[in-house]
Amino acid sequence: MTQILLSLGSNKGDRLSNINKAVESISNCIGKIVGISDVFETKSWGYDDFDYLNSVVILKTILSPKELLAETQRIEKELGRKTKSYKQGENVIYQAREIDIDILFFGDEIIKSPNLTIPHPLLHLRSFVLEPLMQVAPGFIHPVFNLSIKELEQNNNQLRQDL
Repeated sequence: MTQILLSLGSNKGDRLSNINKAVESISNCIGKIVGISDVFETKSWGYDDFDYLNSVVILKTILSPKELLAETQRIEKELGRKTKSYKQGENVIYQAREIDIDILFFGDEIIKSPNLTIPHPLLHLRSFVLEPLMQVAPGFIHPVFNLSIKELEQNNNQLRQDL
């Protein structure tokens, strides 16, 4: 079984219910949950919209990365998500969503394919991911940067202060 870390976010509809339903579906369809962070409220990232609720889930699964992606996308659709972010020129266009499930880590694997990049390529820049990760996995080592979550969070804080 592989340990995976998922990020959950919702800023549309009953946000807390959406997060709770996603956790239940993940537990039923993907694997055994071994850790879950508190739910954090944060501003939308990359666009202006309603605030998000965010959480991180740690679980063990027998699914492959490709199967995991298919399951997370199925759960998103089941919970009402109709659109994904998309590129317009050089810009990524984000939209409000009932639920967003991002694969942050799949064990210590590094995967780069047209449909899937693991670790999530922007997680180190996102406080809404790093804060809940700090609660459940501060010592987890990012396999690309070879830094712990705690070190990534400290670097992120320094970047914000430098702006």
